Amino acid sequence: MDKPKITQAMINAYDEYTHLTLDRRRFMERLTALAGSGAAAAAIAPLLAANSASAEMIAADDQRLTAKDVVYGGSSGEMKGYVVRPTEATGPLGSVIVIHENRGLNAHTRDVARRMALEGFIALAPDFLSPSGGTPDNEDQARELIGKLDPAVTVANAEASLKFLAELEGASGNVGAIGFCWGGGLVNRFATKSPELKAGVAYYGAQPPAEDVPAIKAAMMMHYAGLDERINAGIDAYRAALEAGGKTFEIHMYNGVNHAFNNDTSAARYDKAAADLAWQRTVDFLKKNLA
Repeated sequence: MDKPKITQAMINAYDEYTHLTLDRRRFMERLTALAGSGAAAAAIAPLLAANSASAEMIAADDQRLTAKDVVYGGSSGEMKGYVVRPTEATGPLGSVIVIHENRGLNAHTRDVARRMALEGFIALAPDFLSPSGGTPDNEDQARELIGKLDPAVTVANAEASLKFLAELEGASGNVGAIGFCWGGGLVNRFATKSPELKAGVAYYGAQPPAEDVPAIKAAMMMHYAGLDERINAGIDAYRAALEAGGKTFEIHMYNGVNHAFNNDTSAARYDKAAADLAWQRTVDFLKKNLA
């Protein structure tokens, strides 16, 4: 059977569903119209979504790493997370908060934390849905819960995560953050609130209010997808505010790719060339600013 053809209109419809409407029935109706039949839509939908079965680039039991689930104090209760570090690293290490998409702390985000640890950092992937009982298995439910989070509490929990990481044995105290989609937006907001954050990397994340940008102390790196019109609409104002404030920042645009191009579990949107380039830029940036 031939692989179903996925058009940009289908990808745009999926983005609208997962980030704006959260209305699966309306999305499937639209996808059916675009695909030509219900059967075609049913075949295409899983290709647009993330596939948890494809979540591992680095095995959870990789002997080069030491990984464990942790519980630590949040702003108003317990936070759950996943900590990974290189097994044989010597000397104090820089630390990185790995912030999940709007699906919560899932297998893919854990895998990204392991990738970061292999680059020589202590990585913490917090579950920002901890105040809601933790990340559920159902992604639609996770997205709904993400939308109900108090932004101020979420930023406070990011600060608690930074403090926890900075005080871990073997940590240098220099902490950065990397986030994707919803997590990218959180990195941007967090940077405006935390004087202790040394570096922030936001993948296709919503920009913070321009009036908050002067408070940023961290060096910032932003990765944007050329086809991501929804998020890209805020780039110019963010760039202008960063420049006006004399901030240290880099903005990288990856033409011809979609929102979530780094997520290798989404067959329709993942772009290996863009993901590899963005990752190398990210690692170099974090090594420079967390040394």
